[in-house]
Amino acid sequence: MFKIRALVTALTLVSSITVASAWDALPTEAPAPADNPTTAAKVDLGQLLYHDPRLSSTGTVSCASCHNTFLGGEDNRPNSVGVDGQKGGRSAPTVWNAAFNKVQFWDGRAASLEEQAAGPVTNPIEMGMASWDDVVTRLKTIDGYVAAFENVFGKDSISKENATKAIAAYERTLITPNSPYDRYANGDKNALNAQQIRGLEKVSELGCTSCHSGPAFNGPGVFQKFPVIPNGSLEASHHLSKDKGLAEVTKKADDEHLWKVPTLRNVALTAPYLHNGSAKTLEEAVKLMAKLQLGKDLSKDELADIVAFLNGLTGEFPKQKFPSLPATPGTTFTEK
Repeated sequence: MFKIRALVTALTLVSSITVASAWDALPTEAPAPADNPTTAAKVDLGQLLYHDPRLSSTGTVSCASCHNTFLGGEDNRPNSVGVDGQKGGRSAPTVWNAAFNKVQFWDGRAASLEEQAAGPVTNPIEMGMASWDDVVTRLKTIDGYVAAFENVFGKDSISKENATKAIAAYERTLITPNSPYDRYANGDKNALNAQQIRGLEKVSELGCTSCHSGPAFNGPGVFQKFPVIPNGSLEASHHLSKDKGLAEVTKKADDEHLWKVPTLRNVALTAPYLHNGSAKTLEEAVKLMAKLQLGKDLSKDELADIVAFLNGLTGEFPKQKFPSLPATPGTTFTEK
């Protein structure tokens, strides 16, 4: 809890600062931590685990169920659906470019992709496993996983730590560079059309980049209060007071309605918007953010220009080949 609190304190100090390199192109590779170097075999194992519904209690929900790598990296639902048809309280954030987040989850409670990968598996609403010990026991019954873990981590290496390292290694490959914006930032001044350039300029003029800065348009890891400017009508219609954000984790009043700043990369593909999916369209989300965060009422033309620019942040997606999961010939696990 102290770790989260200290992180919030440090990051909030820079929440109002516009990063000078706001118009940088997205890197094509994500750095890996020293204790989890990226290897091709580890990425392959992580891809298997990420797409395997047997990591859920009912065998019906995988990481990819809510964070679909054949779409925008999420599920286009206001609230994701977990085991037994249960619905969570938040909209799934995209996994694309998540490697460039300083913290993970909407409330920023995980400091790394490895830490994030561990959470949903044992969340009773999401994947519903009683414990990671149960996950490890199940994986050990699948010969293909025994061999794959041994190839990557050594003999008798199936564990929570190694499984989450593999998933995180795979997620670090999910990068979408070379959007029209990236080509523009790299010197191709024809990559964005005139309307998109007006939108880029308006985003800077309004101050959107005080939070959505840097190559991933997610700021330097900041937490931001949402909404900043009270508006009873909009807060009620979008149910913004119900979820207290980081305070749900820390139980601190000062943390109420603090949220991780989400990336704007591929935002045109990830409707609905906001942490609870209550904004159905990109136009609605832009209007809400301008009003509630900046106190601005956008004109029709300003709104159209900004939305056009945001469409220019859709990058090139690396090809995803659905993996053949390790089989269990002649047997299966027992559902709960």
